Amino acid sequence: MQTPPAFATCDLCDAHKTDDSGRFRVLPPVFRDFGAVRRFAGPVVTVKCFEDNTSVKAAVESAGEGRVLVVDGGGSLRRALLGGNLGVAAARNGWAGVVIDGCARDVAELAQCEVGIRALASMPLPTDRRAAGLRDVAVQIQGVWVRPGDWLYADEDGMVVSDRALT
Repeated sequence: MQTPPAFATCDLCDAHKTDDSGRFRVLPPVFRDFGAVRRFAGPVVTVKCFEDNTSVKAAVESAGEGRVLVVDGGGSLRRALLGGNLGVAAARNGWAGVVIDGCARDVAELAQCEVGIRALASMPLPTDRRAAGLRDVAVQIQGVWVRPGDWLYADEDGMVVSDRALT
């Protein structure tokens, strides 16, 4: 079991509440927890795909190195972009977390995965595989820009994104 990072998103928001530069952003409170890890942080890797998890699978099967995979699934509630097998792969390969602007499935299996997992909802229907998707591009997650190399911090209160590591 990994040691939770020492931060609180509330404290980060207090410290940056007057930042209007766009360097510090707060994600809307629409995400649910699915993984066994509730508090996670790390540099961001992005994937943009729609109802096709081919690029999500490729990402979580690669070395995570403590990073957070942020998936722009277009907010679709029609297909699940992450399930139990991919949750296990993310944990095994050292991803700190996976944040999906879309759905997850295999909820009971994901709850056992030692990785942070956030998604909009659960949906039992899997994706079609068309090999579509982009990696390492700027994405909009619920209207908030997230870029490769940004830092994402997630805890019980929510998720924030910064253009640099915060202390």
